[in-house]
Amino acid sequence: MISGESIKIAILGAGSGGTALIHLFTRSSGVQIIGVADIDSNAPGLKCARSRNIPVTDDPISLISCKSTDLIVDVTGDPTMGSLIADHKAPGVEVLGGTAAKLLWYLVQHEAEIQTQLFQAEKLATIGTFSSGIAHDINNRLYLIMSLAENMLDEREHPVMLEHASQILSTVRQIRTIVQGLTGYAQVSSNNLEDVELSSTLDEALKMAKYATVFHDVSVIRNYTDCPRVVANSQELLQVFVNLIINAIQAMGGKGTIKLTVKNEDDTATVIISDSGPGIPGDLMDKIFEPFFTTKEPGKGTGLGLYMVQTIVRKYDGRISVDSQEGKGVSLRLQFPRVR
Repeated sequence: MISGESIKIAILGAGSGGTALIHLFTRSSGVQIIGVADIDSNAPGLKCARSRNIPVTDDPISLISCKSTDLIVDVTGDPTMGSLIADHKAPGVEVLGGTAAKLLWYLVQHEAEIQTQLFQAEKLATIGTFSSGIAHDINNRLYLIMSLAENMLDEREHPVMLEHASQILSTVRQIRTIVQGLTGYAQVSSNNLEDVELSSTLDEALKMAKYATVFHDVSVIRNYTDCPRVVANSQELLQVFVNLIINAIQAMGGKGTIKLTVKNEDDTATVIISDSGPGIPGDLMDKIFEPFFTTKEPGKGTGLGLYMVQTIVRKYDGRISVDSQEGKGVSLRLQFPRVR
């Protein structure tokens, strides 16, 4: 392999171990998965690979004998696979299997658990910023319910009582919607993949972000020319959009304009979130995606927000780029392989 080129990896086995490796390697720069093999056509790793446009096969020998491979990782657990690899692999191809592959799987699982805990901590920290806005919204509705109920105690006309009861039901449903949205956001994200419609997810994130900070002086421009869908976990994409919108609002000090753009670009689904804030200083551009880096005051940021965003975007074979000039705001472009 020439220095600087990607390490080309073939994965044998698409069970839980193979799936974990796909998640790890697709997030790693300098690594390319050239194929995944499993004799079970319904193996979860094959579905995961297909969603990322990684070639799959039920014929391990065809993948083992591929001459462009640098490394074969065997997580099949099949004791006969070692001899099969030795008989068919090209000269110079390295093999990771047996105990070494199991150790790698354990390390991947441990890394995934730590990352899940970090992301959940960031999510709960975000919910903390929602608290005052949500409390204000719910209290207003509770005062309305209490006032209507008090009126009903003194009311004798049946039509008026029915009208008050109808308003109470409507208000209770509004509170339930707020609580359900908050509860759903607080849950630990699963690994379930689905077709996610980006425009509706972005709108849901906008609703939640309104609780996080002063919003009445922020105008929102939607530019949804298409309704592209991507294969991802909907809760993770919601977390990405909530984080970016809150960052934009806070950067503007609660006053300014946010522009949300969703469109198709060939085989790519693109989301652009722009704000009219002060922008990012040039000397900080290379640091904003680093874990625990923050420009916020102590106690007002974990420094995991943009790191989490970049990690989730890469997890779904996406890209994120930033365009910013001091005094002219920030524009973040997210691109994903779209579902046709």
